[in-house]
Amino acid sequence: MDLYFGILVISILFGLLGMVVSGRLKRKFGYYSQVGIRSGMTGAQIAQKMLDDHGINDVTIESVPGKLTDHYNPSNKTVNLSPEVYQGRSVAAAAVAAHEVGHAVQHAQSYAWLQMRSTLVPVVQFSSNMMQYVMMAAMFGLFSAASFGSTGILIAAGLQGMIMLFALVTLPVEFDASRRALVWITESGVAGHRDQEYAGAKDALWWAGMTYMVAALAAVAQFLYLVLLFLNRR
Repeated sequence: MDLYFGILVISILFGLLGMVVSGRLKRKFGYYSQVGIRSGMTGAQIAQKMLDDHGINDVTIESVPGKLTDHYNPSNKTVNLSPEVYQGRSVAAAAVAAHEVGHAVQHAQSYAWLQMRSTLVPVVQFSSNMMQYVMMAAMFGLFSAASFGSTGILIAAGLQGMIMLFALVTLPVEFDASRRALVWITESGVAGHRDQEYAGAKDALWWAGMTYMVAALAAVAQFLYLVLLFLNRR
């Protein structure tokens, strides 16, 4: 039962922290969605301009339903923007659109961390699914016996290790995409380095990055807990 309740406590603590950061991000996005951008361009237009400026012509821009559902899909080379970003003419829309195109630029330039994350996707999907079964078994006490407990904990640590690796690899991918977005926003003239628009875009992207940071810290904490639990059982 140590495995189940330990992971549960860690999940709750970081879940609460994640809610705080996510709430902050939503407030920032809401605020900067009301701040217009001088160019008057929509998020879709900004995304297209950034693609053009980088000589990328095999990526399409699509509108997807939802809020903060923006993402880049490397499998079909699409920049997917939520309606607020796709149609928006705000600092928030510009920042998010440029960030997602930042991933497309990473893909076009064979950015090593993005390639590694893409490779890990099926592995982390398998690990996440299997971890659910391990947690269910732990919840019902199947790992409580000393003869089988260490084996179960070792399996859980291995699965969590893959989840942790994916979360850690995601950090440089996301922060680099934001860096590329901000550099382009300045160099393209969309917003100057000292402008309020630039500061707003940087602020919004920083809080977006913090959501990935919390997820990575949670994954590391769960992995270290399982490793310590395994060592104590030996």
